Amino acid sequence: MILVNFKIYKETFGEGAVKLARICREVMEESKVEIIPVVAALDAERVKREMKTRVFLQAVDEWEEGAKSGWVSAKQAKEMGIDGAIINHSEHKLKPGTIKKMLRAWPKDFAAVVCLQTWGQVEGWARNIRPTMIAYEPPELIGNQKKSVASEKPEMLLKMVKKFAGIPVLAGAGIRSKDEVAKVLKIGAKGVLLASAVVKSTNPKEKLRELTEGFLISERQELT
Repeated sequence: MILVNFKIYKETFGEGAVKLARICREVMEESKVEIIPVVAALDAERVKREMKTRVFLQAVDEWEEGAKSGWVSAKQAKEMGIDGAIINHSEHKLKPGTIKKMLRAWPKDFAAVVCLQTWGQVEGWARNIRPTMIAYEPPELIGNQKKSVASEKPEMLLKMVKKFAGIPVLAGAGIRSKDEVAKVLKIGAKGVLLASAVVKSTNPKEKLRELTEGFLISERQELT
């Protein structure tokens, strides 16, 4: 699977988010690789109507309901038809205790993608968490134009895959090519989490098509 984080780039404001969601849907239908838009709360309903498949939020807060103005509720998001959310992205970090509290109260059938940046987090507080997915994303590689998890941290990605056996692990940070996608899949990742490689591309559709080719490369490698 490919999670495309729309972030709040100007390219994904309003109609831009709908346009990129349409591209995600079209490439998913062509390639048969699941592509999940990860969107800002303001665009979630519109993107969900466009996709008619899974859509995640970029973040939710710890409060589920009540007198808490200005927060984003996972419970409310689920009731609105959204399918999951990222927790603890490098650009939206949470305290370990808050993450554990949220996971204990997490809505049923609402995907939780917990981002981990270091092995120290695993050893320190995340060793026993059981979210829907884990995303490994070293912060120094996010948005990097030349380096990625595939080139710089393959051993650490493998450690994450082994540690969280039974939980899909996604490779984030710097993934920009089909060969990098194929490499992380060979290591054991189940997909990738990316943003600027697609959102800031001059041709997002062609870039997404290229990235889905990494899944075909990985499948061929398994057959040989």
